[in-house]
Amino acid sequence: MKIAVCIKQIPIIARVKFDHETRTIVREGVPLEVNSYDLLAVSAAVKLVVEQGGDVTVLTMGPPQAKDALVRCLAMGADHAVLLTDRAFAGADTLATARALSLALAREPYDLIMCGKHSLDAETGQVGPEIAEFLGIPQVTSVRGLQLDADRNVLVAQRETEEGLETVEAPLPLLVACGDGVAEEDSPSPEAVEAAGNMTIEEVTAADLSSDPNAFGAAGSPTWVEEVEAFESKRVPQVFEEEDVRVAVNKVVEALEERGLFTGWGEDASAGADTKTHSPRDPHGAIWVVAETDPTGALRPVTLELLGAAEKLANTSGRAVAAVIIGQGVEVHTTELAEHGADMVFIADHPDLASYSTAPYTQVLADAIQARKPFAVLLPATVNGRDLAARVAARLSLGLTGDCIDLAINDLGQLVQYKPAFGGNIVSPIISKTTPQMATVRPGMLARAVRDDSHTAVVEQMTVSDDASQNPITIISSVQEGSGEGARLYEADVVVGIGMGVGEPDSYPIVYELAETLGAAVAATREVTDRGWLPKQQQVGITGKAISPKLYIALGISGNLNHMVGILRAGIVVAVNTRAKAFVFRSVDYGIVGDCAEVVPMLTEALRAAKARAGG
Repeated sequence: MKIAVCIKQIPIIARVKFDHETRTIVREGVPLEVNSYDLLAVSAAVKLVVEQGGDVTVLTMGPPQAKDALVRCLAMGADHAVLLTDRAFAGADTLATARALSLALAREPYDLIMCGKHSLDAETGQVGPEIAEFLGIPQVTSVRGLQLDADRNVLVAQRETEEGLETVEAPLPLLVACGDGVAEEDSPSPEAVEAAGNMTIEEVTAADLSSDPNAFGAAGSPTWVEEVEAFESKRVPQVFEEEDVRVAVNKVVEALEERGLFTGWGEDASAGADTKTHSPRDPHGAIWVVAETDPTGALRPVTLELLGAAEKLANTSGRAVAAVIIGQGVEVHTTELAEHGADMVFIADHPDLASYSTAPYTQVLADAIQARKPFAVLLPATVNGRDLAARVAARLSLGLTGDCIDLAINDLGQLVQYKPAFGGNIVSPIISKTTPQMATVRPGMLARAVRDDSHTAVVEQMTVSDDASQNPITIISSVQEGSGEGARLYEADVVVGIGMGVGEPDSYPIVYELAETLGAAVAATREVTDRGWLPKQQQVGITGKAISPKLYIALGISGNLNHMVGILRAGIVVAVNTRAKAFVFRSVDYGIVGDCAEVVPMLTEALRAAKARAGG
């Protein structure tokens, strides 16, 4: 069995700084490491080869010093290493990167291509699916477990969804994008690293892959980055360390009451959303929103957020808003989509589209884009939204910006896509050179569209081609993990986060009681989910979800950057920690120094009283 693993060398996120005078990212002196998800892919590949026989080749694209990353992978057990290095590769976006890697991969008949589900510096997850599209092979993303059936030449994979796990079967050759759980990360010994340093690393240039130098790097990239901006927290921490912890609790609750807890947060119901004028709009070159439903068949809240964003863009540009919905029995959502701003609703309804799968959904959406030529296509940055958007972008050679936190139309009429990077500390405005301009948008970041019961839409049934019925992936089962709490994190006004300082799961009932009082969803740090104490779907942070509730209460959380980047855009942040100098208190509005076992019941009691005072 021949396996290839694509890896990326990235800066250590916590060490990246922003120079406010030059408005540039300071990379000098910042140590580099192999993206952790890519290391999991290497470990999984080596394990498969040990079990089945064969060899593992690791590939990366970068400057000569990227050899260090390849040496690490060779020390982990990989057999060969390939470095794509050439000035022509510089400035590549995800599509240009995927194009170069796919051409390098096409030189050998690999049975399995692996990569991390995304890199921690960019968090897009686009390169893997784009490679798969360029090579014309199936893909399975967000993989948490895999088993090879060599006799049947298929791979069975457990794929993470918003609600739980989906088990699928896919034929080889195949690309899989790996996440937590797919393998244990291996730490090679110093002796193994020394030996790997003497192994041959093949170098590949742009000329080795194509006679067209404009296919790579900045020239081959359909997106470009404008001047980057730093995201700066405006929080002024107030940390209360009182001899009687109840005094601290009461001070925090009083502050929350003043800021609108239980009384609507001092906002009008339509705050943040544009007033709907519904002036005549040009139906040509519309702004598309790709709707997504949950396992119950209901529209995900992020669909309404995308419609709100599209409405804002439409009011600026005079373009129409169109909703695209794919599935079986999805026509029932026509009225809801129209009442939330869609001027047109395009429906692809077919039994073969009942459950999301990459190939048929890609065929339907790509066909629709080619036929109708929209101005922009917006998708949710969910597991399925990322999977679909990247594949469609590669098929149509379109620019795609992933995980956007805001959108705008500039003076030139271009769509400006604001994307966070390096753990959310930096925001990059990105422009696409191609039309339609594609973007995925993080759930929970934008205001939902205001409902207008009088608004109607033109409805069009889309033809589903025979190609859309040809699906190489078989869905074996789909299960929900936990209570579906993970999906609630994107829409909840209040979220309570559980860290290691809360204790083991037998300590959680007091947290659930607090959450019930507030109508809150429950989140967790990676350390908690790694121990299996809560489902991975509830993990918040750089390797989990990014959320934006009006109130986030961090219980027993240290304040590690890896978690805190997931709540950068929360409204109010409250923390409880036993250590007065805990890092978490640097990034909050209010802090209580105390033991969660003592503080949480008091906090629940005080909040219940506040709720009663507000008539709740």
